Amino acid sequence: MRTSIKITAAAAATTALALGLTACGTDSDPSSKSGGADTSKALVVAASPTPHADILGFVKKNLADKAGLKLEVKEFTDYVLPNTATETGQVDANFFQHQPYLDDFNKKNDTHLVSVGTVHLEPLGLYSKKVKGLDSIKAGQTIAVPNDTTNEGRALQLLAENGLITLKAGVGTSAKLSDITDKKGLEFKELEAATVPRALNDVDAAVINGNYAIEAELKPSKDALVLEKADGNPYANIVAVKKGDEKDPRVQKLVKLLHSDEVKKFIEDTYQGSVVPAFGDAKS
Repeated sequence: MRTSIKITAAAAATTALALGLTACGTDSDPSSKSGGADTSKALVVAASPTPHADILGFVKKNLADKAGLKLEVKEFTDYVLPNTATETGQVDANFFQHQPYLDDFNKKNDTHLVSVGTVHLEPLGLYSKKVKGLDSIKAGQTIAVPNDTTNEGRALQLLAENGLITLKAGVGTSAKLSDITDKKGLEFKELEAATVPRALNDVDAAVINGNYAIEAELKPSKDALVLEKADGNPYANIVAVKKGDEKDPRVQKLVKLLHSDEVKKFIEDTYQGSVVPAFGDAKS
């Protein structure tokens, strides 16, 4: 059984206060430097429950001991606390996000987190309990989209690529609702990404992140009206650490294990195309 601690959004305020009181990683703290990391301690990784914590759980159960890695997984159910916990040193690394989200988070929050490698892609998809195909989505209907900057832009691009809306030229993945030049009569409801699946009964369709779709017992490869394409997709999920900790031997061991043939097979066998291996090193 893996060691995991679930921190819910309801505990966010308490956790945020604790982070402020227990912040670490100053220049005087040798454990904050890669060369001074205590490799006898467990590597503590913050992760979304599915598929991130599941993948880490497989590594912990099957691969970590042989590699000499002590691994602890803390589960978070939002997209903010894993990064703030990594920045302050409450955890050593996190595994829940893609590079565009991390870049945006660093910019907005003055954090200093970097990728140490990509692991998998969770294709974003459009889902509905009320229509059976794209052709059935008509003017007057409502589509829910994630409200964070990168995932909303990603969602709008998916809708535009499939002819449901028209966007201003050149807006790319930073697209906002105000960048829609032709809504084709559609209405939009912006929601926090984790809550979008729960809105499926209240809207006509919803764009849902892959991990939250799986948690909601949706099968992206079968249930989505349309999915993102995997080829050339910049949204592969990454392992992130605070800048300066990239060479922590424990971190390097974890990335090597996550890029192993055993993990590739686990992802392919477990998720059947709903999560796709996308191994890669960090960008230099």
